[in-house]
Amino acid sequence: MADVERIKAESDWLAGDLAAELADRSSDGVSKDATQLIKFHGMYQQDDRDVRRERLQAGLGKAITMMVRASIPGGVTTAEQYLACDRLADEVADGTLRITTRQGLQWHKVGKFDVKQLIRTLNASELTTIAACGDVSRNVMACTAPLPDRDDLTPWARDLARAVRPRTRSYWDLWLDGERSVSAVEEASDDPDDLDPLYGPTYLPRKFKIGFAHTGDNCVDAYTNDVGIVPVRDDAGGIVAFTLLVGGGLGMTHNKPATFPRLADPLGDVAPERLTDAVKAIITVQRDHGDRTDRKHARMKYLVEEWGVERFRATVEERLPFRFDPPSAPVWDRTSDHLGWHEQADGALFLGVHVPSGRIQDTDGVRLRTAIREVVTTHGLGVRFTAAQNLLLCDVPVDARGAVEATLRAHGVTLTGDLPTVTRKALACPALPTCGLALAEAERAMPDFLADLDARMDALGIDGDAPQIRVTGCPNGCARPYSTEIGVVGRGKDHYTVHLGGDDVGTRLNEVFADRVGLAQVGELLEPVLTAWYAERDGGETFGDWTDRVGVTALRARFDAARFEHQRQPAAARKARS
Repeated sequence: MADVERIKAESDWLAGDLAAELADRSSDGVSKDATQLIKFHGMYQQDDRDVRRERLQAGLGKAITMMVRASIPGGVTTAEQYLACDRLADEVADGTLRITTRQGLQWHKVGKFDVKQLIRTLNASELTTIAACGDVSRNVMACTAPLPDRDDLTPWARDLARAVRPRTRSYWDLWLDGERSVSAVEEASDDPDDLDPLYGPTYLPRKFKIGFAHTGDNCVDAYTNDVGIVPVRDDAGGIVAFTLLVGGGLGMTHNKPATFPRLADPLGDVAPERLTDAVKAIITVQRDHGDRTDRKHARMKYLVEEWGVERFRATVEERLPFRFDPPSAPVWDRTSDHLGWHEQADGALFLGVHVPSGRIQDTDGVRLRTAIREVVTTHGLGVRFTAAQNLLLCDVPVDARGAVEATLRAHGVTLTGDLPTVTRKALACPALPTCGLALAEAERAMPDFLADLDARMDALGIDGDAPQIRVTGCPNGCARPYSTEIGVVGRGKDHYTVHLGGDDVGTRLNEVFADRVGLAQVGELLEPVLTAWYAERDGGETFGDWTDRVGVTALRARFDAARFEHQRQPAAARKARS
């Protein structure tokens, strides 16, 4: 068994020695074992890698802080909840909020002794950090746009999230002095031997992800989840069933072919009233049969891949009093970003605001965080977070549209009509300096990278058709780089693997086009490929569809992609050079 399994089993339902470690004033961090347990409570221990060497030379330890994440089903917050989150950015964090690609919120550089204040503030606002991280079901995603032509899926996401959150009392005891928010999670058992009947004492082998996609609009990348959920509708538009997709997941490890990204397969259709039971049964199959010996092979995608869907379905059905109906075939028309102005079902308006790399912050040129705070405070607007790391300002009175827009512009916020399309479609993970897994830059490198690429595409006359681009600092796939048209994945210090051939609706994985390319060279690498696509495409054929039709291997040879690749030095040469 992996060592993490021992830590969970011996933790007394995730309590461990956290109370003592969190009270220990001699250290800014917690022990190696405790770093695994705090994930279940919604945080990661990190250090500022920009100052590691400097501190080491000065005889100091690492600059340790916590990244704390709120689990927000469907990304929906009220005005009061958002403003509470905003205040915490100054009170306990680095002055920024970061929208995750799973519609949650993160606070960075939170001190160990400030975490309790953060969690207590969120709890008072009926938000929580429990299960935002760890080997459990993470934040449940849902298409969050309140458009008049679609049902609101966020209540489904909220109810399912509540049903599958861990029930351990340790979260409430550690952070809230035993005060329990019953709205956040189903009631826990009082039996000390049965504190978590869904997960058991060792919880899941790895994280588990669930997402609801609206019919026809795959804005949540449903196929990248362990369980994707898609409504099936009757002629009147009502939901009569849900199609379940299983076995998606994007994380992999360089040079380990046994690890790979995978898109979910259709499992079956289930009646709406049976949805929660079906998802719980799927979770228990992964709990009981997922790989607990190798964490790199522990996601449910490997179980589905090795068993096959038929065996997996039969095992799930053994735990249910019903069988699945044959799966419907979802049809995807688009992947909406929901930016710009839209009418809501109730006649009010919402405005989708682009947030670069999901970071809500004030800079010298753009005071985005201040602008959002002002319009939310003035107009009492709800705020929703999208899977593309943007936010929706909801419930805008029609006569307040001009005032909202004027406030944003006055603070330098770029509205949708003024955004280059390549920027509008781009995603990036945080990467350096705080993520311990990052091999290269992502978020901090994105502005210069996109400016270079936009200039090249502008010279070619490409704008509205610009492809999706996603950049990550490591191969774990947090910004979903393998299910997009162009994925740029950190390989080493300033070296990236460039992937092409995915589609713009998230139903096809891409392939490696070039390996170990410097980020400054990616634009030069892609320019001739983009030129050929624009000249050769069939009608409105997207970049992803064209590269898939022509073939990534053929394009690699045609454009001599290998000449951009940095050749890895043998270990002896690297050691001699260092």
